[in-house]
Amino acid sequence: MSRLIKESEGTGRLHIDSPLMGESLVSKALLARTEATEYFRMHPDVNVLKIGGQSIMDRGGQALFPILEELIRLKERHKILLMTGGGTRARHVYNIGVDLGMPTGVLSKLGDKVSWQNAEMLAVLLSKHGGVKIGHGDNLEQLTMFCQLGYLPITYGIPPYGFFEHPAEHGSIPPHRTDCGAFLLAENIGARSVIFLKDEKGLYDRDPKKVPQDQRAALRFFERVTAGELLALDLDDLIIERPILTFLQRAKCLKEIRIIDALNHPEYIARALEGENVGTLITKD
Repeated sequence: MSRLIKESEGTGRLHIDSPLMGESLVSKALLARTEATEYFRMHPDVNVLKIGGQSIMDRGGQALFPILEELIRLKERHKILLMTGGGTRARHVYNIGVDLGMPTGVLSKLGDKVSWQNAEMLAVLLSKHGGVKIGHGDNLEQLTMFCQLGYLPITYGIPPYGFFEHPAEHGSIPPHRTDCGAFLLAENIGARSVIFLKDEKGLYDRDPKKVPQDQRAALRFFERVTAGELLALDLDDLIIERPILTFLQRAKCLKEIRIIDALNHPEYIARALEGENVGTLITKD
């Protein structure tokens, strides 16, 4: 018998000799011991920028072209990975799927096609400037190399859960959509930052679009807030997907996320990449 494989006393099982052999991997005490003092960061200089589907892509060239011009300029100084949202077309297919009684996992598979289409359009528009569309299962290890060679990598934001999407706490809409996908990828590649490009200044306590103009002065704007504070407030609506707040609390690499108004102020992208105080900063507790 190999010296690495031995019979566990009294169980009859064969184990590879390792610190986790015979463990159930659900013990809280055991899991706490697996915490690393420092986590390896695959792409510590890459900035993940998620372009909103409904807030930007759905508005067409008038909204998108100034942002792309800014990104073309910035890619010479910053390593950038673009990720795309779904937008109104994803909401349309969700609506049809809900009406047909489709389960959450099926809705997740339906919604990812729209984010993919938006990534394809960005890749075409940016092709002569080095834009290249990549998938979730390939090329992610080469992100830094792409950026160093002058490319601008682009992928779709929806995480590849598909049928394995988590059951929604309320209703049936997939809880982990393109904002979550951008965060999860940024966390797991050890990205420098993740910035959400939206059409509002940042996070308010209510959706400004649903508040009459004469009442907007009463809105509370969050310039800086922790994930824990937002979870405690339990706001009815958020400018980003709610699971991100829990992800951020548990994150090993990312310490914060930023939300900016890139629609009306494309120049804010550069300021955010430089770490300036624009938009809303949500920090880990």
